[in-house]
This record gives sequence, structure tokens and C-alpha cells, in this order.
Amino acid sequence: MNREWLEAQLAELPLYQYEFIRTQELSFSQRVRYVCETECPMYGKSWACPPAVGTVEACKEKCLSYPYALMISTITEVEDIANIEMTLATRADHEAITRKVHALVRTQSDQTMALSTEACAICAHCTYPNAPCRHPEHMYPCVESHGILVTDLAERYNIDFLAGGNLVTWFSLIFYR
Repeated sequence: MNREWLEAQLAELPLYQYEFIRTQELSFSQRVRYVCETECPMYGKSWACPPAVGTVEACKEKCLSYPYALMISTITEVEDIANIEMTLATRADHEAITRKVHALVRTQSDQTMALSTEACAICAHCTYPNAPCRHPEHMYPCVESHGILVTDLAERYNIDFLAGGNLVTWFSLIFYR
């Protein structure tokens, strides 16, 4: 991977912060998945969400099969951070940037996988569980759906997780070999 070239490309994007990591540094927890199961309305309704993504152990194995990942974050200001609908409406911009970064990483590695913030919004109605995903190459499962403790990773690399005020921080991981 030509990291110097990639970093020059990343500098052109509205990223808040980024860090190259070794996947062995990731922390996985069933507790993160529990939040999906108990609080997310998309649980059991999308190929990008649990249980369709597999168990936390299977997700961990898949993630760790890639030795490296690029962690990116973007930041957005909202009027009221307590307004979940307003907050979630800012996710699309982050997803667009994640797609750009993933495309850049793919120019350097033909074996990649992206996790982001999506419960997948590509199709109006997901085929789960009755038929295969129509667009698996474009679907980015949520980082948390894989049981990854993003806060642990952010703290380890001094990446701001809670920027304060009405600032929303979004994270993605682009895995590569």
C-alpha cells in the first residue's frame, strides 16, 4: 500500500480524523451487539444488521482475517444532539465520504471490507431474510453490528469520540490486506 499517496488523497476529504491500525488492536464485545438487539429498530430487518451479519465471534473472525484497517471519522454539527432523527439525518454525508475512502483503499488493495454507520439504506425494502442481498458490494454493515468497541479504539489513538456540544462524530473502518 502506498500510504503516502493515500494520505495525500485523504487530506483532500473532509475527514475529522483518521488512523491506520492493526486489526489485532480491535476490541469486540457481545455488549455492543446487545444494544443492536434491544435498541435498534433495524435488528433482524436488514442484511447489514444482526443477526444477518453473523455472531460476534464470526464477525470478529472475519475482521481479524484482515491484518490492517483504516479508521476514519467525520464530524457534523446539529441543532439538537438529543434529537435522534436530526442526528441520524447527518449520517448520509459520512457514508458518502466512507464510499470515497473505500474506493481509494481499493486502488491499493483488492481485498477490502468496509464497516460504517449503515443499517443499509440502498434498497427501499431489504430482501432479508427471504432472498440474498441485491447489492452486497455496496452494503456497509454498521461497525457496532460486528461487536467492535469503537470508543476503546478511539481512546487508544486519541481520536475524539465525544466532541461536545451539538457535534456528532461518525466512524468507519476500512479493512484491507
